[in-house]
Amino acid sequence: MNEFRLDGMMEIQDAEFKLFQDLIYNNFGIHLTEAKRSLLVRRLQQVIRQGKFKSFRDYYNYLCTHPSDRNLTELVNRITTNYTFFNREADHFDLFYKTCLPEIVRRHTGRNSRDLRVWCAAASTGEEPYMLAMLIMEFFGGQYGMWDAGVLATDISQQALEKARRGRYTEEQVKTLPPVLFKKYFQKSTMGQYEVIDRLRREITYRRFNLINRLYPFKKPFDVVFCRNVMIYFDQPTKDHVVRKIHESLAPGGYLFIGHSESLARNTQGFQYLQPAAYRKI
Repeated sequence: MNEFRLDGMMEIQDAEFKLFQDLIYNNFGIHLTEAKRSLLVRRLQQVIRQGKFKSFRDYYNYLCTHPSDRNLTELVNRITTNYTFFNREADHFDLFYKTCLPEIVRRHTGRNSRDLRVWCAAASTGEEPYMLAMLIMEFFGGQYGMWDAGVLATDISQQALEKARRGRYTEEQVKTLPPVLFKKYFQKSTMGQYEVIDRLRREITYRRFNLINRLYPFKKPFDVVFCRNVMIYFDQPTKDHVVRKIHESLAPGGYLFIGHSESLARNTQGFQYLQPAAYRKI
């Protein structure tokens, strides 16, 4: 049985921490450094205190003998932090609206195509994909129905995706929205919350997807990929894999947005730098 410290935290042995480090890295590509040790303990001791397991090693053994998608999903839901907000890193949305969309439309018009493909690869609780969908709808206006222009939103956390699908947010959460978008695409819900209107909700497809997968099962290339504030969890080999797979998934001239705290490696091939954390496929 693991012992508790005076501050109420459970003790995790070095060997136990290493077991979870390897399990989490091998399944999700998330690199837990020593600095994340206390976070892991805080998040996982809740499971143990509920009486389901006797110790961290007992929980680890259970995951190894019952490696179902549901059990591993519960693990990743507990260790990841789905922090985001509407209009986060607003300069990216400004570039998307003023530069990317006009250029993409010209490119598609030149080849007589109206299939606009946008992927939000770290959708979290939905603020980012809803933001993208609103801007696309605003850009096209009355001609939106003439385009196949929805947003694919993926995340590794099923719990986050469920919140995103509901599309309900507190007053505090929606206050970062531009007023014109808030008034047009949100309605008052119960208990003081606000929810996205059905017309917006229908334009987003939510799927659970693990970015470290070897295969990316997309039949057509994307014009834009937002993959922001997720690669900070990866070590360099995993980052290289994800960037390479996203590059393969982008159409020629397609755009990639990453988080402002992230950057592409100096030796990354195939991308042109546009502005901080924004790139274009060469």
